[in-house]
Amino acid sequence: MAKATQAQRTRKTSKVRRSRTRRGEPLLLEIAWEVCNQLGGIYTVIRSKVPNMIEQWGNRYVAVGPYTDHAMATEFEPAPLTGAMGQVVKALREQGLEAHYGRWLVTGRPHVVLLDYRNLFGELDKIKYRLWNEHDIPTPADDEMINDVVAFGEACRRFLQVLAHRESGRRPIIAHFHEWMAGTAIPMLRQEQWPGSIVFTTHATLLGRYLAMNDSKFYEHLQDYHADTEAEQFNVTPQYRIERAAAHGAQVFTTVSDVTAEECRHLLGRSPDVLLPNGLNIKRFAAVHEFQNLHRDYKEQLHEFTIGHFFPSYHFDLDNTIYMFTSGRYEFQNKGMDLTIEALARLNHRLQVTGSKKTVVAFIITKRPVRSLNVGALSTHAMRKEFHTISEAIKEQIGDRLFQEAAKGTVPDFNQLVDEYWLVRLKRMIHVWKRELPPGVVTHDLVDDSDDAVLDRLRTCQLWNQKDSPVKVIYHPDFITPTNPLFGLEYEQFVRACHLGIFPSYYEPWGYTPLECAAMGIPAVTSDLSGFGSYLNQVLEDHEDKGLYVVNRRHHNWFEAAEQLTDFLFEFVGMNRRERVANRNRVEAFSPHFDWGNLGKHYQEAYAMALERID
Repeated sequence: MAKATQAQRTRKTSKVRRSRTRRGEPLLLEIAWEVCNQLGGIYTVIRSKVPNMIEQWGNRYVAVGPYTDHAMATEFEPAPLTGAMGQVVKALREQGLEAHYGRWLVTGRPHVVLLDYRNLFGELDKIKYRLWNEHDIPTPADDEMINDVVAFGEACRRFLQVLAHRESGRRPIIAHFHEWMAGTAIPMLRQEQWPGSIVFTTHATLLGRYLAMNDSKFYEHLQDYHADTEAEQFNVTPQYRIERAAAHGAQVFTTVSDVTAEECRHLLGRSPDVLLPNGLNIKRFAAVHEFQNLHRDYKEQLHEFTIGHFFPSYHFDLDNTIYMFTSGRYEFQNKGMDLTIEALARLNHRLQVTGSKKTVVAFIITKRPVRSLNVGALSTHAMRKEFHTISEAIKEQIGDRLFQEAAKGTVPDFNQLVDEYWLVRLKRMIHVWKRELPPGVVTHDLVDDSDDAVLDRLRTCQLWNQKDSPVKVIYHPDFITPTNPLFGLEYEQFVRACHLGIFPSYYEPWGYTPLECAAMGIPAVTSDLSGFGSYLNQVLEDHEDKGLYVVNRRHHNWFEAAEQLTDFLFEFVGMNRRERVANRNRVEAFSPHFDWGNLGKHYQEAYAMALERID
């Protein structure tokens, strides 16, 4: 009888669960510091994924982020306080927490809630005491970033509690938190037995980034680190403790690659349940049959820069010029800038020895403190514009007068077709244009050029844009924007203008830059210590045939990796134009593999697991 009763209870519980599922489909909240707040790669992840999430979840998907003045001005459209979210926002306002409900002005236009965490600054002492007393998370009083994070986490906690009070009886709720900046809510919610399910994603362990920047054998030493001691040494104990508490508190713990999963096991003490490789909204970059034309058109604009920068000192054949670039945050070792410069120096030597007629112009794009654009760079830019003005005037005169003379049936003396004024102006411009010094390497005046790792390595490798050096280097310590007078291109246009992207990172949890190259039909180099490179090695054995190259850094020393990268670059430079066109075709044709329509399935796997684990 007891067994029958237990079976009846089990059937009743299952019936209740099925009934709950029928009453309402799950609600998904995606919570991050970078929702409507563009700071780095997580913004790209969430924003680019939105169309896929809307396709899968419809109006049951809501993004949650911090209130900022910039977001309200450019990324947010208010909506009436109706429906479940509107009522929750209204309730939060009644409690004294200012919140805003509307649409995020990105493709897909998802519902979004922005929480003004600044309203909670007066309660920080109480919130911090709870974090320390109940969760062993110490937080300093005078750290502005920590204060913002703690207040935002508390705002998220209150929002989710109000939401659960209204909705948990009607439908399951999943709260997906990204990174430690939103993580302080997680241990508190679990302690309060919040009735939903929590997913937490770390895109890069904070401690791992610090360690990799300071240890050239980070991966070899990974299992030997004592995380608490290392966090204290780097003065990041609060951030580390928040991240660890979030990882252990979530029902489902995720990260973006197997490379970062290894860090999580050793530094956070928990292995991820699901890997969430990052994709892109490839349709945003798609140019169908136009991408080759776009490459040609934007390359012509890059030629303009090259002419202005190099030709006053010497000239070379633009039709035999290969444009390469690397870009990213200024982390000299982590981003593989050291390896890139070494490989460029070796490539320079090989091209000299083999007598190659090719010229390589390599751009290093990052962000550094600068005083202003270099006077020399601005001067040659201005002179290039003057050349255009003179050339256009002469061309117009020749065209008109040539027509008039030809119509008379005579072959004109071309010296008589142009006014002396323009010829004199042209000769003066040619005289002013020429200079004896080699072209500069850096486009800006750095605040501290004597202590800049990129410049120091360029000096060591003697990459100084000498006339007899086939490899030229342009160090651009600022973002590429259309308002930049040197290029006049969007970053996306600049990428399309180049022939190859180089990103042999030492520490890179995923790596969007080579993925963006692929989306635009541009071949790229990555490394097996980046999440993207590791993914290519595991899932796509023929990635090299598709124009995506992976440098082996995990089991090779730095010098071996530099030689392998040099081999890649030398082989690429040796391609003829037809081969490069075919290479770009293969890259572009393969890029849909990285669309969220394909990679988004991993997120759905995490959410299915979260629903199974609702307490």
